[in-house]
Amino acid sequence: MENRLFGQTDIGKARDNNEDAFLAEPIGGSSLLLAVVIDGVGGYEGGEVAAAIAQTCIRKSLAGLDRENILPALITAIRNANQEIFTHKSQDPALDKMACVLTLVVADPEQNQFYYAHVGDTRLYLLRDKALVKITQDQSFVGFLEDSGRLTEAAAMQHPKRNEINQALGLEETDRLRNDFIETGQSPFLPGDLLLLCSDGLTDRIDKEKITALLDQDHLPAMAQALIDAANAAGGHDNITVVLVKNDKIPAQHQPEKPVAKQEALVSVPSPSPVPFTKNPVKVVRNRGWVVLLLLLSAGLLSLSGWLYRQLELIQHQVRPLAPVYENPWQPVQPGLDTLKKPLRDSVYYTDSVAKPLKPHGKRSVR
Repeated sequence: MENRLFGQTDIGKARDNNEDAFLAEPIGGSSLLLAVVIDGVGGYEGGEVAAAIAQTCIRKSLAGLDRENILPALITAIRNANQEIFTHKSQDPALDKMACVLTLVVADPEQNQFYYAHVGDTRLYLLRDKALVKITQDQSFVGFLEDSGRLTEAAAMQHPKRNEINQALGLEETDRLRNDFIETGQSPFLPGDLLLLCSDGLTDRIDKEKITALLDQDHLPAMAQALIDAANAAGGHDNITVVLVKNDKIPAQHQPEKPVAKQEALVSVPSPSPVPFTKNPVKVVRNRGWVVLLLLLSAGLLSLSGWLYRQLELIQHQVRPLAPVYENPWQPVQPGLDTLKKPLRDSVYYTDSVAKPLKPHGKRSVR
C-alpha cells in the first residue's frame, strides 16, 4: 500500500504543536483511496482541535462510499465537518477562533479517475510525465494574485499576507455557506500519475521546480521524507504535511515499428453493360422559339449598323456649295488678297448718270 498511498506530517522547526492532520487509507476495503490534508487555524489549541474534528467527520462520512456519487459525497462530508466544528466552538468560548482548511481526494486507480474537494490554501498537485501541475486554487488574496499571474511564485512565497485565507471550515453555519464555498473537480488518473496533497508549510518554503525534482523517486515514503526535509532546511516555519497517491499500474509501452510498404492491389473494374435498344427512344424537346428570336434580333442589328455606316460615309463625302459673296463689279480687287469671289447673278445692272433705261452689262472676272 505504501507504493500507492502514503502520508506524513511534521511539526517543523518553529511551532510547539502540530495543527495539521491527514488521512491516507482505502475506503471500506475497496479499491477507492482516500487522501486528505487538513491544516488547523486558530491558535495553540483551536487549530489542532478543528483539524481533529474534520479528520474524524470525513472518515465517518465516506465510510460506505461507492463509485456512483463521489463528488456529492465529498461535498456532503465537508459540509458536515464544517457544521461539527462550528457547533463545537460555539459551546467552548476558548475555541471561538478555531477553523481549518483542507484538500480531500478520492482516487480510483481501477477506473483511472480521481475526484477532489478543496477549501482554503492547502494544495493538490498532479505529476504526469515529470511535469507538475497545480490543480486547486488558493482561496486567499495572495493565492488569487499568483493564480491570475499578477504575482510570481517567488513573490507570493515572500508576501507578508500569504497566510491570510478567505474561506475555512467552522467560520459560520453550513446553511449560510455560499455555493462556491467548496471547490470540486474530477480528472483522469492515468497509470504512472502521482498526486501530491500538502499544507502551506511545504509550498511556502520550496517552489514548484524543487518539488518536482524531489518527486523523481521510486518510493512514496522516500518522496515524502525528502519534501519535509527540504521544507525544514528552508526554515520550517510551519507544520509540514504531505500525502502522496500513485496509480501504480504499469503504463502501456508501444514499440515503434517500421511502417509496412503499401501494396496496391489490382482491382478489376467490370465494363459497363450495353444499353438495350428501344423502339421508342426518348425525345428531347428543345425550345426553338428563343433561338429564332435571337437570330432575328442579330440580323436586324447588323442591318441597322450597315445603314448607319453608309449614311456616315455619304455625309463625309458630300460637296457643299460655297456661300455667295457680294461685290462691286467696278471696284478692282486689291492685289495680294487670296480670295475667291463670285457674283450672285449672271448679270449686274447699273445706272448711268443720264437717266435712261437700264441695260445689261456682262460679268466681270475677278483678277
